[in-house]
Amino acid sequence: MNEILIFADEKLLAERQVWLDSLAQERRLSDLTVDAYERDVRQFLLFLARHAGGPAKLSDIRELRPADLRAFLASRRKDGAGARTLGRGLAGLRSFLRHLEKKGLVNAAGSRAIRSPKQGKSLPKPLTASQAIEVSSDDGQLAEEPWIAARNAAVLSLLYGSGLRISEALGMTKKDFPDGARTLRVSGKGGKTRIVPLLPATLEAVHAYLKLCPHGIGAEKAIFLGARGGPLQPAIIQREMQKMRSALGLPETATPHALRHSFATHLLSAGGDLRAIQELLGHASLSTTQVYTGVDAARLLDIYERAHPRAG
Repeated sequence: MNEILIFADEKLLAERQVWLDSLAQERRLSDLTVDAYERDVRQFLLFLARHAGGPAKLSDIRELRPADLRAFLASRRKDGAGARTLGRGLAGLRSFLRHLEKKGLVNAAGSRAIRSPKQGKSLPKPLTASQAIEVSSDDGQLAEEPWIAARNAAVLSLLYGSGLRISEALGMTKKDFPDGARTLRVSGKGGKTRIVPLLPATLEAVHAYLKLCPHGIGAEKAIFLGARGGPLQPAIIQREMQKMRSALGLPETATPHALRHSFATHLLSAGGDLRAIQELLGHASLSTTQVYTGVDAARLLDIYERAHPRAG
């Protein structure tokens, strides 16, 4: 806090404190968010002070141009800040400028003219094949109640074995799993229906759960139930995965949704066709599915070098 006292005058510091108090008390932002916004605005005021050659004042804020904000972001990028950090910093600065604008002290139009830095697509982080098999098998479950352990195994097996979203798995009914079934008809996002494979091991896991479940399950009702017989909530499965992460030494990225990523990545690594995987996942466009190719680019390059007529 001492550093900013050198670079901002008392009036600007007072307004900054009023703004910070409003974030915590009126908007009820978390302490971490308020601390981050405080740090971002402090860095901006220091930037202004260096260029002004003295403490930053409200008059400096009033004279801000989009070019000044771009220069600030460029300086932060030069210092190693990534797109996510820059985006948060710009959000904090806009919030502060809006506060000043509402009090009639500045015009914040310049900050609205700046686009937030584009966030790069984060690649999915699948589990290894052995990890995915372990967490989706009956042996890998930690629940003490046998029927709950069987339920969890069946749900996770659907995520990894059929590539379902957790909401899709929890929407399955008893009639979806007749004896000898090899495929599942899934109603996905936007009500679009797709056909996905149903592995014998997954069908066996579902039937094992049905035999052990102490609650009655109607043919038209969701098959997976909570401990008291109500519909199973996604948070329950997410908590079970969290327990397994700790017990099995899995990375923080090992979530139920990571099993769906693992389904796609392992198929691709074994030579699966990208368009076929797109259909199995229920993606509307191939570009969505293509995020998985970054996980195994070496294999795709090898295929290209062996298959393209001019690659040799």
